[in-house]
Amino acid sequence: MVAPRNTAFAEESAEVEVLYANLEKQKLLTKKIQGSLVRLETGGNVVKHAIGPIYSNTQSLQTTNSNIDKINEAIDRLRQPLDAKNREEGIIRAGPQTEDLSQYLTAMKRVDHALVDLTSTNLKSNQKAISEFTSLLGIGNTKLQDLLRLELGQHVAPIEPLHYLTKSLPFPTIPDEKLAEIAPICAAIGSAAVHTPHRGEGGSPALKIYADIRGPYITTSTQNLAIASLNTLKRRAGDGPYKQGTNGIGIYSNALENFIYAEWESITQIFTGDHKGLALQMTCRAAMAEYSKTLRELNHYIRSNLMTDCFLAFEIIEIVTAMSYNVDAKTGELKSLFLEALRPVRETAKSSLSELLEETKRKAASIPMLPPDGGPVPLVTEVMSSLTTLTGYSKPLASILTSLGDGNWRSTSNTASNTPLDVSPDSSTLLSHFILDMIEALMISLESRSRALHRTKAVQGVFLSNVFCIVDRSIRSSPELAKYLGSPDSISRIDTFRKRATSTYLDAWKETSHYLLDVQYTSQGRGGARPQSGGVVDSSAIVKSLSSRDKDAIKDKFKSFNTSFDDLVARHKALYMEREVRSVLAREVQAVLEPLYARFYDRYHELDKGRGKYTKYDKGSLSAQLAALQ
Repeated sequence: MVAPRNTAFAEESAEVEVLYANLEKQKLLTKKIQGSLVRLETGGNVVKHAIGPIYSNTQSLQTTNSNIDKINEAIDRLRQPLDAKNREEGIIRAGPQTEDLSQYLTAMKRVDHALVDLTSTNLKSNQKAISEFTSLLGIGNTKLQDLLRLELGQHVAPIEPLHYLTKSLPFPTIPDEKLAEIAPICAAIGSAAVHTPHRGEGGSPALKIYADIRGPYITTSTQNLAIASLNTLKRRAGDGPYKQGTNGIGIYSNALENFIYAEWESITQIFTGDHKGLALQMTCRAAMAEYSKTLRELNHYIRSNLMTDCFLAFEIIEIVTAMSYNVDAKTGELKSLFLEALRPVRETAKSSLSELLEETKRKAASIPMLPPDGGPVPLVTEVMSSLTTLTGYSKPLASILTSLGDGNWRSTSNTASNTPLDVSPDSSTLLSHFILDMIEALMISLESRSRALHRTKAVQGVFLSNVFCIVDRSIRSSPELAKYLGSPDSISRIDTFRKRATSTYLDAWKETSHYLLDVQYTSQGRGGARPQSGGVVDSSAIVKSLSSRDKDAIKDKFKSFNTSFDDLVARHKALYMEREVRSVLAREVQAVLEPLYARFYDRYHELDKGRGKYTKYDKGSLSAQLAALQ
């Protein structure tokens, strides 16, 4: 059993010996490799020190070669503009008339690009070339500007606007084929102008050229309409209140608006961006200045004839305001110019309201003599006609009255009405308040004048009644006035004057009425029987109960009444009364006098015993006399 175990150990021992032998060989090999690495590293260092300078020089050479290539490319780019000058100079100097326009514009564009390239290099050596290119571009630009003037000048013959307005024709514009030529010319001029020291307004001479040529065309074409607006105003001097639409400013404004639209249509096809609005402003500047001048002259005339021509101011406000918004909506331009032109007229219109009030009072106060028969004065019809006309301008008045505020058209001295006004009324209510103030100012002023000039209550009452009648008739005959004065408050305020006029007239009959009043005694008095309160009156018994002195007093009353009554009837018939006034006043007199006379007659007619010595009128004849007053 021992022998096999020793054999196994012997084999293992042999294997160990082999492993040791291999390990020794590996150690020897490792030493050799380490020696080789040391020799390799030493050799590498030698190579590195030898090759390093060569590599560095190679990199520098590569960079230099790259720089040389870039310089060559830059030289090529610099040579291109210089070559372009020689290539394009002949075309540009020859001018667009002798060459195809598109070719000329292309040459200008190439020179423009070349100049941009030269300028971007920022090399001092290019300054001479830049100067030459700028000069060449300037020459070309000048020739293009001359061409633009020539092209635009072919379509500026003045036209007659009325021909187009009356026939509802569109206003003429620059033909489309011509616009197709003009648009690139303007673009080229604008591009070239960037390199010139004098660019003109808006950065491009094309804008100024367009405005200088097209502007006078509009101004000249509308000149006759401006003159007509002033002439129509002068011809109607003294013809009463201005009638809407009779002045030429409406046609003038309509024509100018259509010219603006036609011009805008051309401008939008020629210019781009902000240049469109600027071109329209510059083109229309002269025409707008002439339009503003016309409005100022109209305003001067309106201020001198405010009572009759303030309505023209309202019409101008309505026309110009609407036009400014229409033009602004379509073009986005000129609104501020229109509103500035309108400003003097608007200020006159605002002040005209208080002036109308004051002028009404001044005219009434300055009437030297009123009709002795109580007839009305022309001022009443004039004022009511003005108020009727005023209602036709509700739109401009709405703006003016709202800006003034309720009641602020009155001066501090105006105390025509103490009626409280709405806190924040609408424009319709404001106009109603103004019209009421005008009517009250008129009637109060005339009432005061009548007291000063008319010596009797009868004439005063008739005069004021006639004034009220004309006012009331004007309101009833005008649906617009009736609309603004139809509220219960307005009716009450106006009717106050009717009542006052009637009361004044009846005051003249008071003395006559007093003759029909007698003293009745009760049993506690002078012994007479207490009069009956109803039933049939026994005149014989009443007369019999009177003393001689009382009878004489009653006889005197009858006589005085007869004289006074006949006198007032004659005066009544001699006074001038409007048909409605005569009827109303006669009824009022009859309502007061007839019952009094009937009572007095019933009591005391037996004094006369039918002889007519004292009782000139029985009840029937007196009633007939009163009825005949109508």
